[in-house]
Amino acid sequence: MSQSETVVVVTGFGPFRQYLINPSWQAAQGLKMLGLGEGVEVYIRELPVSYAKAQELVSSIWETVKPKLAVHLGIAPGSKAVTLEQSGKNYGYKDRDVCGCCPHGNVCVEGGPDKLDSVIDMKFLTRRLKGMGLDVIYSRDAGRYLCDFVYYYSLHIGKGKAVFIHVLASGSLATPDRLVPLLRTVIITMLRQLEASAHPDHDQLHMELLNAVST
Repeated sequence: MSQSETVVVVTGFGPFRQYLINPSWQAAQGLKMLGLGEGVEVYIRELPVSYAKAQELVSSIWETVKPKLAVHLGIAPGSKAVTLEQSGKNYGYKDRDVCGCCPHGNVCVEGGPDKLDSVIDMKFLTRRLKGMGLDVIYSRDAGRYLCDFVYYYSLHIGKGKAVFIHVLASGSLATPDRLVPLLRTVIITMLRQLEASAHPDHDQLHMELLNAVST
């Protein structure tokens, strides 16, 4: 990897209940194969459905890989669209993980704020992508389980430069040939928004996003 390349981390989860091969991890692998365009290095990592182990791996990713953006994928059984999560929550983790454990005090980061938001404007992004005919929806509640937990912790460590995307677990849109290209477009658009976010000209920001979707 050259110093000029942008590094994007994409994570998916490991086995969970009936999902011996987690669709979120399959999607991450598909994105690695498809790529995110010239100059972008995709680093993927499978996260166990364990609060402690997932937290340790997310911390290691930010310390060693230092990505421009961390993209975390998880499944939303029953959903009919890809869900873009705006916020991660700090409290309320009472459901046990695959190891039968909960985080101490049911909290992700002791003393941390109740919620953290991504630097990516998911509401604006969702409107733009839906306008382009993509099956995406906006959410501010990632579910108070491993998805939410990982998201909050990554936002905390990465100073907001993380996103969480819930993918479908079944249906025609869940097939890799449809899901992975859709996710690729979403993530490229996020990167363009990140690059343009410091630009004072909002018309320029809109143009960047339009160009990203059409790439």
